[in-house]
Amino acid sequence: MLAYKRYVTVKDPESLVLKKLPFRAGQRVEIVMISEEEKKATVRDLKRLFKKTQKLPRAKAISDEEIAEEIKAYRAGR
Repeated sequence: MLAYKRYVTVKDPESLVLKKLPFRAGQRVEIVMISEEEKKATVRDLKRLFKKTQKLPRAKAISDEEIAEEIKAYRAGR
């Protein structure tokens, strides 16, 4: 399993208890907590940046073929 996601509401900001997790006793896990408000703000900011970037003159001159080639090169590690 690569990731396990669960949404919870914090009732006590000094403690958070998670039960019935899909991990073995003694297994090390990484915990990342992101508030929904922060996540929404980040997505909103990224969308604004994408719209701003797409309006740049150079971005309008890029063809679909060039984008596909760039993706292919990136995936190939070049």
